[in-house]
Amino acid sequence: MICKSEDVREGGDGVRFTVTRVTGEEPAFLVRFQGRVHAYLNRCAHVPVELDWLPGKFFDDSRLYVICATHGATYEPETGYCVSGPCRGARLEPLRVVERDGGVYLDE
Repeated sequence: MICKSEDVREGGDGVRFTVTRVTGEEPAFLVRFQGRVHAYLNRCAHVPVELDWLPGKFFDDSRLYVICATHGATYEPETGYCVSGPCRGARLEPLRVVERDGGVYLDE
């Protein structure tokens, strides 16, 4: 289990976690948007830096977009698609997660 479902609040702070890849541990995050949990590697599509400006602070002020604190790239939380900034048209790398029994789980 990554976290309890209640830990991922609509438009609130994201939940950071790590995933294991062949190359080692990778930072990742969860956010809830329009009732669904979405997960991505915590890596800007422009330059591979972590997105959050403080741990868990992924949303812009409107709470409608995920934003890269370093470059200002703005992403749709439900698709990871970059709608503005230096990597417009690129995407965050999604991770499959499922919500069940009050928890959020990686589904890989």
